[in-house]
This record gives sequence, C-alpha cells and structure tokens, in this order.
Amino acid sequence: MISFIISLLIWSWGSTPTLKSQIDPCDIYGKIYIEPHPRFAHFRVYEDESEAFADIIVFEEENSLFADEVGHWSFVDDRDFADVYIYFEKDRNMADFSVYYTEYASFAGCNR
Repeated sequence: MISFIISLLIWSWGSTPTLKSQIDPCDIYGKIYIEPHPRFAHFRVYEDESEAFADIIVFEEENSLFADEVGHWSFVDDRDFADVYIYFEKDRNMADFSVYYTEYASFAGCNR
C-alpha cells in the first residue's frame, strides 16, 4: 500500500506542468520583475549584444499600460505587481532564452 501511494505521488509530481512549459517566451509581455535569485524566477534570461542571435527583441515601455504586445516589457520594482519574474543569467548556456533591447517599438517581437 505504501509503495502505491509513493508511486502515485511521484506520478502526480511528474505530470504537473511548470510555468516554463505553459508559457512560450515569445508570448511574454507586460510587467516584468527582475528576480535577484534564479530559483524564484519564471525564466532565466540572457541579454544578448546582437539582435541577430537573440530569441526576443524587447522594447522597454515606460508606462506598463503600453506593454500590451509581444516584446513590450515594462519593468516594475515590486514583485507583487509583476506578470512574469525573470533572472538575468550571465552564462548564455544556462538561460532559457536570450533578449536584445531595441530603441524602436516597431522592432519589438519574437525573433524565432
């Protein structure tokens, strides 16, 4: 009986979807919080120096109300107001995806 319960628990933990599998990085927009600890972030992000190699081209919106399209991010200081938590990774190989910041709103979007 105990082995059945343990098997059931292992099966249920393995089948629960994580946030990474639920959200495609190309669909991220809105209010973003920069998490200081990678353990608590939804995504690990690498800031690329080249637009050609980045997965997402991001335009930083000053007003969070305008961050309503793919690639338009508005950074918030309070974790409670954020839609997504990211951690900036220093090593590209450890990141979930890479971003490049643009100065033009029309260039923002998914680069995949």
